[in-house]
Amino acid sequence: MTNPDTPRPHFVADEKIARQFSTLADGRDLVYFDDPDTALSPNRDPDLREPAVRATTATMRQDPLTGEWVSIAANRQDRVFLPPANLDPLAPQSPGNASEIPSNYDVAVFENKSPSFGPLLADASPVDLADLDRIGIGRTRTSVGRCEVVCFSPEHEGSFASLSVIRARTVIEAWAERTHVLSQLPGVEQVFPFENRGEQIGVTLRHPHGQIYSYPYVTPRTQRLVDSLDRYGATLFADILASEQSSDRMILRGEHWSAFVPFAARWPIEVHMLPHRQVPDFAETSLAERDELAVLYRRLLRGIDAIYSTPTPYIAAWHQAPVRVHRADIRLMLQLTSPRRAEDKLKFLAGSEAAMGAWIGDVTPEDAAATIRAAVARAAEADSAASGSGTHS
Repeated sequence: MTNPDTPRPHFVADEKIARQFSTLADGRDLVYFDDPDTALSPNRDPDLREPAVRATTATMRQDPLTGEWVSIAANRQDRVFLPPANLDPLAPQSPGNASEIPSNYDVAVFENKSPSFGPLLADASPVDLADLDRIGIGRTRTSVGRCEVVCFSPEHEGSFASLSVIRARTVIEAWAERTHVLSQLPGVEQVFPFENRGEQIGVTLRHPHGQIYSYPYVTPRTQRLVDSLDRYGATLFADILASEQSSDRMILRGEHWSAFVPFAARWPIEVHMLPHRQVPDFAETSLAERDELAVLYRRLLRGIDAIYSTPTPYIAAWHQAPVRVHRADIRLMLQLTSPRRAEDKLKFLAGSEAAMGAWIGDVTPEDAAATIRAAVARAAEADSAASGSGTHS
């Protein structure tokens, strides 16, 4: 496995995408990422709201049956729930809406007002991963770390799929740069960008956005992956990619990325996407890889939306290697899942899945792949027709 003292490769930023740094009234960081063709001025309005008290950092409690840590973040109970467009907290501020973002923007990233981890970045009594692995009764730790909101657009509704390719590329640049920055913060062990889409998933804001969590530990899902690597060997991701590329579960394949329905898919709609080379996180992707991803990932999501007559709820989870360990073996990977198993039906986790973690699939992965491939093709044809008529960008 990776030596934790191995120096990180230098992050390569896309200089065509400008960054504007600011601070909100209560001291939270805000970064604007401007499209290469932006019409916005580099000068941004200050946040003139009265400073508010920052949320108290949550406390983690250990489950002694599994060793997992649970963050008890009671501050999240009162967060905004599906507000009307005129009170959208992710829209640019206006006279009637004292939102989180003072100026108009292309893409904006800021510290979450109601974080699950942070705002403290270090505990009064720092602990290491070995300490967190120890099992005990009544063990608690401070939920240090950081949670950020990534606003894809100033529009009130939409998702990543509704962005232009240029805007999609700007969002991906934000993911890469924020991964680079967050990975260097004290107390952060893993960085996780994701998008929750749809009220059926539990989304509380319709505004097109995602989030980035920076955890003070290596997450349980990744620990399971490390165990699989120990049992299989360091070529696990390369071998999975080769196997899927020769299967009938492939969805999309480019020069740098492949998307496929996994061999043992759990969800009725589940797609994984892998880079073709070993790269542990967004921060270590090349500009060419980010350029292609903006096209292919957007194409995939537009296809997912075209499966049915209404948009598909999903969780788009970008799994990245931990900050300090296993970086030579764990590869950046998208795992997109949706509970939608029919036009008007959702898959709910029943006893076997929710209680025992023993999954039962409702659709064969091969049939699901055929459905998704057809939907991706339909969406691409519709985009091509709209582009030809000048009504789509």
